[in-house]
Amino acid sequence: MSVLAALGRVILGLFAAIGRVSIFGAQTLSHMVRPPFYPREFALALLNIGWLSLPVVGLTAIFTGGALALQIYAGGARFNAEAVVPQIVAIGMVRELGPVLVGLMIAARVTSSIAAEIATMKVTEQIDALVTLSTHPMKYLTAPRVLAATLVVPLLVAVGDVIGIFGGYAVATGTLGFNAAAYIQNTVDFLQLRDITSSLAKGAVFGCIAALMGCYFGMNTGRGAQGVGRATKGSVEAAAVLILAANFVLTGVFFSL
Repeated sequence: MSVLAALGRVILGLFAAIGRVSIFGAQTLSHMVRPPFYPREFALALLNIGWLSLPVVGLTAIFTGGALALQIYAGGARFNAEAVVPQIVAIGMVRELGPVLVGLMIAARVTSSIAAEIATMKVTEQIDALVTLSTHPMKYLTAPRVLAATLVVPLLVAVGDVIGIFGGYAVATGTLGFNAAAYIQNTVDFLQLRDITSSLAKGAVFGCIAALMGCYFGMNTGRGAQGVGRATKGSVEAAAVLILAANFVLTGVFFSL
């Protein structure tokens, strides 16, 4: 009975956490569509999440694309199918690796930053100061960040896809002996509009998840430096797991039709 009781407590705690996050997300959405709006906070969030994330996204994508080309060539050589490198690199980057890697990089860089910033504001009572100034904390802190991430992460995914495909192209033409024009033509011919649409849609969902988790854990942090540390760690863990779970669901939705 004690084992069942412990299992029940875990399940109830999980559903309670899902409920709290869902309510937090619904409140965030409601604040996005109701004035007042804070364009300066939105612009700063766009800069921090989008522009400042480009270096890590670009480096991650180009090395992943190059490694993917090498792996596909080595695997295809076992079946005399080396020629499929352009097609598999393109579909692998656009459908899966591009969105997921960008989402995880955003979770590592942006989610942790948002959680630490908001958690520090809470433990130092800066959020209470916003309330005394008749400024809703979620409208000022959460809504601009979540909206900015939802809009800008698809652009980062698009950039990551292009750079990743270029990484595969550079390795294939420079090391593996592929013809440059034929490689580009095979890549363009193989990709479909549905592949690109799914990639951008995943980016929007992953960006929303990453920013929402950072804001949620920051707003619900414990006391002191230890609470800030726990909130930062928990936000990244939750964002990474939810991004991978959402990727599975979205892949099933887009490619089972």
